[in-house]
Amino acid sequence: MKPPDRIDGADLLEWAWSDKPFGEVSGIKIHGLAICRYAGASEVYRFSCDAQWNTQQDEVYGSAIEAKHELPDQYRNSKANWHVM
Repeated sequence: MKPPDRIDGADLLEWAWSDKPFGEVSGIKIHGLAICRYAGASEVYRFSCDAQWNTQQDEVYGSAIEAKHELPDQYRNSKANWHVM
């Protein structure tokens, strides 16, 4: 499922979706991963999202490459296939 162009007010750069959840956060299934940047910021955020692209968890990184390569073990139930906006 394709995400919106902005998540939590940040511009979407890259995203991954899985019908089988990547994992869970506090019992909520994570189906979407999004790498976003707020206007004027140099760092990026990796948002962990539920099936409606609501953010359940976020983490800040220096680059999109770092954000994709540092997925926590809890998100390894499905392989993330990243799409560039």
